[in-house]
Amino acid sequence: MRFERLPGIHAQRVLRIAAACAAVTALMIVNCQFAQAHAYPTHQAPAAGATVTTSQKDVVIDFDDGLEPAFSSITVRDAHMNAVTRGKAVVDASNRKRMSVALDPLTPGVYTVSWTAVAADGHRTQGHYTFTAK
Repeated sequence: MRFERLPGIHAQRVLRIAAACAAVTALMIVNCQFAQAHAYPTHQAPAAGATVTTSQKDVVIDFDDGLEPAFSSITVRDAHMNAVTRGKAVVDASNRKRMSVALDPLTPGVYTVSWTAVAADGHRTQGHYTFTAK
């Protein structure tokens, strides 16, 4: 259909409706992107690059979205790639944005924390960082 053949007032109305539809479509696309949540760390203890004592008892990571406990994890390894965690990581039942893992006694050295976070909607993120025990 060519707009030139429509009376002037109808052509303007069609163009306004088309512009409104395009705007609504753009907003829907933007909202869909925000709906795909991923959980990212907001706080880590010990923090990335921190130096702690060998009496450090656990690693705690807070995330910006709730976690799915069955699929989220934290592992901590020493410089020789030996695991130094005591048991599995747990997601706090009263705060599903917090995950922690208990540590075996540490010796001086560099430790690597690797985490996997699966948000409640199923989206997965992962990362790692190091800290030093003295």
